[in-house]
Amino acid sequence: MERLCGPKLPFWVANQTIHTERPDLSTCFQMSVLAWLPCVFLWAVCPVYLFCLQRNKRGYIMMSVLNRFKTGFGLALWIVCWTDLFYTFYELDNGCTQPPIFFVTPLVVGMTMLLATFLIQFERLRGIQSSGVLFIFWFLSVLCAIVPFRSKILHASSESEVPDKLRFTMFYLYFILVVLELILCCFNEKPPLFSDAVTDSNPCPESTAGFLSTITFWWFTSMAIKGYKMPLEAKDLWSLNQQDQSKEVVPKLLKEWDKELAKEHSLPAPSSEQNPAAEALYTKPGSAETTNHVGGESSPEEVEVLLSKKKGLPRQPSFGRALIRSFGPYFLIGSAYKLLQDLITFVQPQLLRLLIRFTEQKGVPEWSGYALAFLMFFTALLQTLILHQHFHYCFVTGMRLRTAIVGAIYRKSLVITNAAKRASTVGEIVNLMSVDAQRFMDLMTFLNMLWSAPLQIVLALYFLWQTLGPSVLAGLAVMILLIPLNAAIAVKTRAYQVEQMQYKDARIKLMNEILNGIKVLKLYAWENSFKDKVLAIREKELTVLRKTAYLGALSTMAWTSAPFLVAMTTFAVYVTVDENNRLDADKAFVSLSLFNILRFPLSMLPLVISSIVQTSVSLKRIQNFLSHDELDPDSVDRKNTPTDYAVTVVNGKFTWGKDDPPFLHNLNLMVPQGSLLAVVGHVGCGKSSLVSALLGEMEKLEGEISIRGSVAYVPQQAWIQNATLRDNILFGKAYNEQKYRCVLEACALTPDLEVLPGGDMTEIGEKGINLSGGQRQRVSLARALYSEADVYLLDDPLSAVDAHVAKHIFDNLIGPEGALQGKTRILVTHGISFLPQVDNIMVMVEGRVSEMGSYQELLQQNGAFAEFLRNYALEDIVEEDEATVDFIEDEDEFHDDTLSNHADMVDNEPAFNEEKRKFIRQISIISADQENPRSRSVRKHTCSMKKPSEPQAEKKPKAEKSNKLIQAETAETGRVKLKVYKEYAKAVGAVLSVIICVLYAIQNAAAIGANVWLSHWTNDAALNRTDVSVHSRVGVYAALGLTQGALVLANCLLFRGYSMLRAAKLTHDNMLRGVLRAPQAFFDSVPTGRLLNRFGKDVDTIDTYIPENIDIWMRTFWYTLNVLLVCSVLTPMFLVVVGPLMVFYWWVQRFYVATSRQLKRLESISRSPIYSHFSETITGSSVIRAFGRNSAFVLLSDMKVDENQKSHYPGLVSNRWLGVRIEFIGNCVILFAALFAVIWKDKLTAGLVGLSVSYAIQVTMSLNWMVRMSSDLESNIVAVERVKEYSETKTEAPWEVEDKKPPSDWPTEGNVEFQDYSVRYREGLDLVLKKLTLTVKGGEKIGIVGRTGAGKSSMTLCLFRLLEAAEGEIIIDGVKISEIGLHDLRSKLTIIPQEPVLFSGSLRMNIDPFEKYSDEEVWRALEHSHLHKFVSNQSAKLELECSEGGENLSVGQRQLVCLSRALLRKTRILVLDEATAAIDLETDDLIQSTIRTQFEDSTVFTIAHRLNTIMDYTRVLVLDKGQIAEFDTPQNLLSQKGIFYGMAKDAGLVQ
Repeated sequence: MERLCGPKLPFWVANQTIHTERPDLSTCFQMSVLAWLPCVFLWAVCPVYLFCLQRNKRGYIMMSVLNRFKTGFGLALWIVCWTDLFYTFYELDNGCTQPPIFFVTPLVVGMTMLLATFLIQFERLRGIQSSGVLFIFWFLSVLCAIVPFRSKILHASSESEVPDKLRFTMFYLYFILVVLELILCCFNEKPPLFSDAVTDSNPCPESTAGFLSTITFWWFTSMAIKGYKMPLEAKDLWSLNQQDQSKEVVPKLLKEWDKELAKEHSLPAPSSEQNPAAEALYTKPGSAETTNHVGGESSPEEVEVLLSKKKGLPRQPSFGRALIRSFGPYFLIGSAYKLLQDLITFVQPQLLRLLIRFTEQKGVPEWSGYALAFLMFFTALLQTLILHQHFHYCFVTGMRLRTAIVGAIYRKSLVITNAAKRASTVGEIVNLMSVDAQRFMDLMTFLNMLWSAPLQIVLALYFLWQTLGPSVLAGLAVMILLIPLNAAIAVKTRAYQVEQMQYKDARIKLMNEILNGIKVLKLYAWENSFKDKVLAIREKELTVLRKTAYLGALSTMAWTSAPFLVAMTTFAVYVTVDENNRLDADKAFVSLSLFNILRFPLSMLPLVISSIVQTSVSLKRIQNFLSHDELDPDSVDRKNTPTDYAVTVVNGKFTWGKDDPPFLHNLNLMVPQGSLLAVVGHVGCGKSSLVSALLGEMEKLEGEISIRGSVAYVPQQAWIQNATLRDNILFGKAYNEQKYRCVLEACALTPDLEVLPGGDMTEIGEKGINLSGGQRQRVSLARALYSEADVYLLDDPLSAVDAHVAKHIFDNLIGPEGALQGKTRILVTHGISFLPQVDNIMVMVEGRVSEMGSYQELLQQNGAFAEFLRNYALEDIVEEDEATVDFIEDEDEFHDDTLSNHADMVDNEPAFNEEKRKFIRQISIISADQENPRSRSVRKHTCSMKKPSEPQAEKKPKAEKSNKLIQAETAETGRVKLKVYKEYAKAVGAVLSVIICVLYAIQNAAAIGANVWLSHWTNDAALNRTDVSVHSRVGVYAALGLTQGALVLANCLLFRGYSMLRAAKLTHDNMLRGVLRAPQAFFDSVPTGRLLNRFGKDVDTIDTYIPENIDIWMRTFWYTLNVLLVCSVLTPMFLVVVGPLMVFYWWVQRFYVATSRQLKRLESISRSPIYSHFSETITGSSVIRAFGRNSAFVLLSDMKVDENQKSHYPGLVSNRWLGVRIEFIGNCVILFAALFAVIWKDKLTAGLVGLSVSYAIQVTMSLNWMVRMSSDLESNIVAVERVKEYSETKTEAPWEVEDKKPPSDWPTEGNVEFQDYSVRYREGLDLVLKKLTLTVKGGEKIGIVGRTGAGKSSMTLCLFRLLEAAEGEIIIDGVKISEIGLHDLRSKLTIIPQEPVLFSGSLRMNIDPFEKYSDEEVWRALEHSHLHKFVSNQSAKLELECSEGGENLSVGQRQLVCLSRALLRKTRILVLDEATAAIDLETDDLIQSTIRTQFEDSTVFTIAHRLNTIMDYTRVLVLDKGQIAEFDTPQNLLSQKGIFYGMAKDAGLVQ
C-alpha cells in the first residue's frame, strides 16, 4: 500500500481508529478500499449480468424523464471523477507531486461510472424496469462515501480553513450525485412496449416491481390490504406470470421426457419441437420398430433383443432426469442464495462473542458496543432477505413442477391403452396428480438441505473446536449417536406412511363406489354393511397413525433434547478434563448459539432424506404411468383416399390387452360409402368391441382397418360433460342457429328444452345427472349429428329411449330418409323393428361374424338370424299401413311423448353409473311385406322451422338465474369461527386440552431454568469462585434438561398418540354416518368429487396436519414468551420496546392471516375442478378421441391448473411477505437486547448478557413459525368445519323405529294400497304424483306404463320411501310404511333397478354382501338368472373379481347379477324398474319366465316399455302427468281404446 499512498499517508492507524472515542479511518484507506469496493463489485458481476440481459427478451422501454436524469447524473459523476484526475495532472505540471493513489482512484471510479451509465441504457433497451445490480452498486457507493463525508468535515472543523478546496467540493458533489442516483434507482421505469403487463387486465405487480420491492416482497402489500379489508374473491387474484403458466411449463418438461423416451428406443426424438400443442399425444413405445404387416408382426420382445444387441442395453427413460433438465437451472439460483445465507449465519455467533467480551472489559470505547449491536442487526436483516429469496425460488420451482407433472399426466391419460387404463383406476391416477405431484412441491423447499446441512455442520464444528477445543468431540459423539436413532425413526415412519396411504386409497376407492351406487345401497338397505367395511379400513388406518404418533413423540423428544444433551456433554467433558478449563460466558453462550445452528441441519437431514425417498416412490409411480403403452394412432388407417368403401376391415384380430386372448377373430367387413349397417347379436358377443376396434381403442393383433373421413361416435352409455346442454351438443364446434335447430328437431330434443329450467343453457350436472337416460342418449346423438362427420358409429343409441321416440329418431336421423342419409352409418342395435330398413345386417356370435347380408338375404339363408326373427316377430306381423300411423304430426301430443316433465326430476336419477342405464328395448313390429321391405313412416325429414325460437327468447331471463342443480362449493369467508376450535377441543376432550397446555408451559419453564443455571455457572469463572463444585453445577444442569425431555415425551404421547387421534376418529365417523343417512336428494345436488375431497383431503388434514400445527404453535408460543420474559427481567427497559413490537407483530399477523386464509380457501376450491374435469375426461376419453378433441381438452385442463395456481402463487408469496416482516421484528429484538446490554453494561454480568442476546437471536425463528402455524392452523381447521358440515346434513327418516318394528315375516300377503298419495321431488317443486288411490292384492302382477316423465319411476321410489309423501299414505299388509324404519321397509321389498350397479369385490359380495345365504343358494340364484354357465366357466367361480362399477361384465350381465340378487332375497313384493333394458330379446324372455315362475306368489310391479312383456299381467296401470289415467286388465284396456290402446298400437301389438 505504501507504494500507492506514499510514506506520508499510512494505510492503517490503530490509535486513530480503535482506541479512541472519536474513531476515524486514514486517508489512504478511504481512497483505496472504500473507493474501490463498489467498483470491484460492479466489474465482477458485469459479465454475468450482461449475459443475462442478452437473453432477456421483454421488448424495450421508451426514454423517460427518469431515465434521462439517471443517465445525466451518471455522466456528471464521470465528469466529477475525471475533474479530480485532471486536477492531479494539473498539480503535477505545477510541480506538486501527489502519490499514485490520486491518479488511480479517480480513473477507476470514473471508468466504473461510465460502465454504470452504459448499463442504465442497456437495461432500458432490454426492458428491465428496475435494476438490482445497479441498486447494490449505488448503495455500496453511498455507504463507502459516508466515512470520508464525516472525516472531511471533522478535518475541516479542526483546522481554520479547508486545505484542498477543489477536491473537497468535488467530493461533496460526488456524494450528492451518488445519493440522487440511489434515490432514482428506487423508482421503476414504465413497462416495456408490447409486454403482457400492458395487455393484461389484472397483471401480477411482481413483473413490474422494483428491486427493493422484490427483495422485501413489498409488491404483495396491496393484496394483503385488500384481503384484510374484505375476503378475497377469485376476481381479485392476479394473472399468473407468463413463465409459470402451463403453456410454458408443460411443453418444456414434455420435450425433455420425449428425449428420454427417444434415448430408450435409441431412436431420434419425435419432432415435438415444431408443435408444442401436440406434445406427448402419441409416442408409442416400439411404434417405429414394429412393422404392422398382416400376420407377420415382429413382436416388441424381439425388437428389444435386436436393439440390445446393437447398443448394449438401452437405458431406462428417467423422468427424474427430464425434471432436472427442465427446472434445474432456475432452482440453482435459489441454491446460490442458500449458500450465501449459510455463510452469513456464522457471523452472528462471532459478533455475540465480541459483545460478551465487550461487556467483560473495562474502559473500552462505548461506540464499539453500539457498532456491534447494529452490526448484529444488519447481519440478521441481510440474512432474512437472502433466506426468503432462496425460499421463493424453491417454492416457485415446486409450483412449476406440479403444473408440469399434472399436465403430463393429463395428456398421457388421453392416449393410454385400455389395458393400461385397467392397470390404474381413475382414483389412482387422480392420486398421481394430487398426492404425488404435491410431494415434489414439498420436497423442493428443503432439497437444498442435502448439501447445505453438511456444510453448516462442518462450519459449526470448526468454530466450536476453536472455542472449546477437543471437548467438542464428546458433543459430536452424542449427535452422531442420535443420527441412527432419527434415521431409524424416519425409515419406520416412512413405512407406516406407505401403509397408511394404502389404507387411505382403499378407503377412498370404497367411498367412491359407495357414493356412485348410493341409490342401490339405499334401495337394498345395504348401508350398514358398507359402513362397516369403511370403518374397518379406517380402524386399520388409525392404528398405523397411532404407531406413527408414538414414533413422532420419540423423534420430537430427540429433537428438543439434542442441543441440550450435546451442550451438556460438551460442557461436562470440558470442565472435568482439565482443572484449568473454566466455563466462562463467551465460551458457553457462543457454543450454545453454534449448537442451536447445528440443531437445524441435524434434524433436517434425516427428514430430507426420508422425503427424498418418498418422492422417489412418487417419481417411480409417475414414471411408470407415463411409460404405459399408448394407443397406436396408426392402427386405423385414416387416409382419405377415394374408394367405394367407407369402412374396411381385412382379417381383423383384436384384443383388449396385449396379454389377453383375442376377443374379435378374423373379422372381414366392407361398408359401402353412404350405407347403413346394423350389427346384431346376443349380450357379450362383441358388438360394442367391434365399434371400439373401428375407433382404434383395441389392440390390433392382425389385419388392416381403414376408415375414410372423420368419425362421430355415440357410445352405449352416453357421456355427458358438466356443462350447458348447448355446449354438450356443440362440443367445440361453432354455433349455427339453423343447423342447431335441425339437430334438436331430428333428435327429438326440442320439446325437452321447453321444460328444462334454462332451455339449452341449463347446466347439466356431473355425468348428466339431471337428464333422464333417454335425454342423455339423445344429447349424445345430437352431438354426433352436429359434428357433421363422414362415418357414424352408433353403439345401441336407441335402447335408452321410448319406442315412439326411437321410431322418431330412426326415421328422422338414422334411417334411409333421416338426416344422416348419404353418410356411412354402423348401428349396433337390439331393436328388430328397424332391421328391414337397413342396407346390410351383420350378425355376431362370440367375437366372430356369423352371417352378413341384407334383411332379405339373411331371411332366405334361413340361418341363426332367421330363426331369431321367427321366434320374436311372427306373432306381431301387421299390415304396413297400420304400422306407420303417423302419430307425430300432432305437435302437441309430441310434447308429452318425449319430455321428462321436469329437469328437476333429478332424484330418481342416481348420481352416477346412471348413464349406464339403458331404458327400454322396445319390441316394435317387423313388416313382412316382401315387396316393400322398407315400409316406414312417411314423415320426411324436414327441418321444422314452424317453431321459430321465441320460446328460447323467453327462456333467457330464466336461464340467468337458472336453478343450478350442482350448488357451487361454498368457500367460508372471514375468520374461522371460535366455535370450530371449540368443536375440535370438544372432540379432543376439554380436560385433556387444559392438561396439554399446562404440560407445554412446564416443559418450557424447565428449559429456561437450565439456561439461567448455565449463566450462573459461567459467572463462577468471572468471579473466581472455586467453592462451588463443578459436579453440582453439571448435575443440576443435567437434571433440568432431562426433565424437559421427559415432559416433551409425555406430552407428545398424550397429545399426538391419544387425544388427537380420538378427535380424528370422531370427526370421520360422524361424517360417514351423516353422509350415509342423507336422503337421496342430497347426493343429486352434491358432486361425488366434492364428497370424496372431504373424505380424502379434509380427513387427512385432521389426521396429520392439524395435530402437527397445534404442536408447533404451542412450542413456539411458549418459547417466544420465554424470550420476552428473560429479556424484560434482565433489562426492564426492554418492556418499553416489547409493546410497539408486539403491536406491529399483531398487526402484520392479522393482515397476513386474513389474506392467507382466504387464498388457501380459494386454492382448495379451485383444486377440485382439476380433478373432476380429469375424471370426466378419463371416462369420456374414447368419445374425446373419436371426435378428435384431444388438444381442446388439454387446453381446458391447463386452464383449470393455471386457475388453481393463480390462488396458490399469492399464497406462497404471502408467506415470504410475512417472513420478511416478522423476522424484521425478531431482528429488532436482537438489536434492542444488544443495545440494552451495552447501556446496562455495568449492572449485568457477562453470563446474563450472553443469555439474553443468545435467546434473542433464537426468537426470529419462533416468531416466524408462530404466525405461520396460526395461519396454517386457521386454514387447516377449516377441514373440521367442512367435515362437520356434512356430519350435520339433514337425514332421512330413521333406519329402524324400535316400537314400530313390523313382524319378522311381514309382508305375508303382499297387499299394497295407495291412499290419496301425492309426492314431489324437492321442496318448492310441483307434485309429480297427484292423489293416487289404488289397491293391489297380494300376488297380483301390475304393469306400469306411461310416457317419459309420467311418474312411473317416482311411483316405485315411493314404495321404498326414497321420496317421502307430500300427503297420503301407502299401506302394505296393513302397515303404514311411513311409520316404520327405512331399513325394516327396504329390506322387505326387492327392486331390480334401472341401472345395474356393481361394486368392486367378488361376485359373491355383489350378490350377497351380508353373507346371509349359503353358496348353494347363491348358485341356485345364478342358475335361475341364467348366469350359471358364465360364472362356472370362470376360474375363480363365485370369487370372480368385479372391477370398479363392474366394468368387466357387459351391461346385460350386470343386469342379470341384479336379478340374482332379487332371486336370493325373494320378498313378497318385487319391483322391476325397466330392468330388462340392456338385454337382448332372448335373455329378456328368459328373465320374464324366471320372474313368472320364481315370483309366482309375489306382488310384482313392472315399469315396462316393451308392452309385450306385460300383456299377460293381472292389471295394467297407465299414468299420465302424475295421475292414474287407466287401471284395468290389459284386455279391458285394449277394448276401451284409450291411451293404452294407442301405445299398444304404436308398438304393433294390436291391429
